[in-house]
Amino acid sequence: MSGTAFRFGAERSYPLPHAGPDARLTESLVNSVAAVLVGYGYPRIDSSADRAALESALTAFLYNPMENHT
Repeated sequence: MSGTAFRFGAERSYPLPHAGPDARLTESLVNSVAAVLVGYGYPRIDSSADRAALESALTAFLYNPMENHT
């Protein structure tokens, strides 16, 4: 899907090819995204289940699933 045309002919930069663990996807990044959400008026992410869901959503946005690269 990376680089494919989307609405209005715009090229997408995401998702990235998934080649395994990425050192940039850290707890600090998840905390930063959570802080941005709070800054926009969304509730704080206090539970570990919500934090895991946010990390999962970021992973889904950032990377192609591994099964697409066979």
